[in-house]
Amino acid sequence: MRVLAVSPHLDDAAFSVGATLAVLADAGHEVTVLTCLTRSVPDPTGFALACQTDKGLGPDVDYMALRRAEDAAAMAVLGAHPVHLDLPEAPHRGYISAGDLFAGVHPGDDLWRQLADALTGYEADLWLAPQGLGGHVDHLQVLRAVASLDRPTAWWRDSPYVLRAPDAVPGAHLPGGVQTRELPGDRGRRADACACYTTQLGFQFGGPDAMREALAGLGEPLLAGPAARTVLDALG
Repeated sequence: MRVLAVSPHLDDAAFSVGATLAVLADAGHEVTVLTCLTRSVPDPTGFALACQTDKGLGPDVDYMALRRAEDAAAMAVLGAHPVHLDLPEAPHRGYISAGDLFAGVHPGDDLWRQLADALTGYEADLWLAPQGLGGHVDHLQVLRAVASLDRPTAWWRDSPYVLRAPDAVPGAHLPGGVQTRELPGDRGRRADACACYTTQLGFQFGGPDAMREALAGLGEPLLAGPAARTVLDALG
């Protein structure tokens, strides 16, 4: 079968559902991870620039090119094919601080419409996408875009946000009538793939060893509507 995971950023799919993706790829299914927000923006300033300098990367570094390379390495570990859309992350769309990223989508930020248009050209037997746990505006935009397409979608719990707030609720555009289902996963391969995102591990987890410890016990339950549950049943 064809499986398409729609990831907001260059790490979200691996952090959140990488163990499942590894098992699906090993079973011979065609696994693609499409990351939505990967555009390199020349000469970043303000908060956008701080997002790389606070990780020890100078202003002359093409931060997103570095992250795209990390993602390609991670996908090779999982056995998935990476696709990168050329759309900008929130700091390049007028969000001015870390707090602003979690304070709700700005009026007039209709990125979800661009995402939905871009995604209409893709076909898959099963789609995977974030629930929007934690409320990051980019995750909410991807949730809304995928939900608008009415595809057979199973929705993952956003990591590492779910580790920090286990009781977080999904974004408002998650479809109703979804039920929990969990496929087998290879947590060791997930950790090995996540280790490829070297620019993110200190910021998100406190380092590679802390990442492995944090993710070791994390399952990957999915929320799925009827169409997706039919596909998940076929996948086992």
